[in-house]
Amino acid sequence: MTTELRAMGVRRFGRVNWLGTWTLIRREVQRFLAVWTQTLAAPLVTAGLFLAVFALALGGGRPEVLGVPFLHFLAPGILMMTVIQNAFANTSSSMLISKVQGNIVDTLMPPLSPGELLTGYLAGGVARGLLVALVIALPVALGLGVGVAHPLWALAFVLTGAALMAALGLVAGIHANKFDQMAAITNFVVTPLAFLSGTFYSVQDLPGPLEWVLRLNPVFYLIDGMRFGMLGVSDAPPWLGLGVSVAVTLAVSGLAWHWLRSGHRLKP
Repeated sequence: MTTELRAMGVRRFGRVNWLGTWTLIRREVQRFLAVWTQTLAAPLVTAGLFLAVFALALGGGRPEVLGVPFLHFLAPGILMMTVIQNAFANTSSSMLISKVQGNIVDTLMPPLSPGELLTGYLAGGVARGLLVALVIALPVALGLGVGVAHPLWALAFVLTGAALMAALGLVAGIHANKFDQMAAITNFVVTPLAFLSGTFYSVQDLPGPLEWVLRLNPVFYLIDGMRFGMLGVSDAPPWLGLGVSVAVTLAVSGLAWHWLRSGHRLKP
């Protein structure tokens, strides 16, 4: 195997195909940058519309939530919700389009291990999520005066959230064989997870049983953690939220790795 790889000009150091992995990462990043109006500008407009609608609908009559103005409370949640939706879309669309067009073989044939494939796809999703976060954070800071109280916590939750949903998008893309199947996953899994996550309300406003149901949603900890990173307030301790988020990310990534290794719905 080593002789064959050398003959192909593949650079491997410590059994890692760095050249192949970097090439896949670059392909995934260039893929969404080529249509930046859809992948970066559109999320900014969507986030702005959410904030504008709530500002117009509620005016100044909404009381403070967790000790901060309601629009300030909304901003981190909308930012994180947009990040995770775009990270999911990046990997799910990349994988599904390759399968539908029949060129998934071009990704599977090169000497890339399942771990290297996973790394390449996740890196693309995380890069898109991080850029979306930056694109939204700047107008939020300028327009609402919402800064970043704890930059390291905010960065940790953005990266973890993007990685989690990129892994989930890869799982969905591997499992789905048609666009309508992907639409079903998006509409009945991803969207409810995003909207029923405490983005628009605090868990303190919910009755006891509903509060515990909400705390079972891993996206709640991403939203809540981002709120702590930007505003310094949260419903749950940030270390707990980050621990849950990392654990779920590892579990979903493990499933994606297993399916890449076994060729689940990838190979005839």
